[in-house]
Amino acid sequence: MSIDVMRLAPLDPTSADAQALIARSEALMSALYPSESNHFEPAANLRPPNGAFWGCWVGERLVGCGGVKHFAAVGGEPAYGEIKRLFVLDSARGHGVARQLMARLETELTDRGVHLARLETGIHQPEALGLYRRLGYRERGPFGAYASDPLSAFFEKQLPGAAT
Repeated sequence: MSIDVMRLAPLDPTSADAQALIARSEALMSALYPSESNHFEPAANLRPPNGAFWGCWVGERLVGCGGVKHFAAVGGEPAYGEIKRLFVLDSARGHGVARQLMARLETELTDRGVHLARLETGIHQPEALGLYRRLGYRERGPFGAYASDPLSAFFEKQLPGAAT
């Protein structure tokens, strides 16, 4: 696939196109991990006002998607956004699609005044792990409702504007 022009735009995560990508992502995750290690966020939870979901198109073809779920500050924990459902078709990998989606999701957070991004991913996805590290994400322990899982890797990143 030649990727000359990518277009990012908000995407309804319950739309047919988004659901097709999400289904492919879930099939991959189910092949890599047992069900107890998969944390499939319901698509509807990534709609505003509690979330945001973005797609990346090349021409008329949706080649990638990703969302963020917003969490308010609670009991000493800062507000944060959790990156969810990041997925890029095999044919579009290696062309910066995931990087562009991550940048857009981080901007979504900072535009809302949230300066902490977190995510959970699996240990059998070296490309994803490498991307997150290159983007400045640092490993941390489980957060939110996650339990410790030897097949999970947890990350966070302070976004611009965060108090240091």
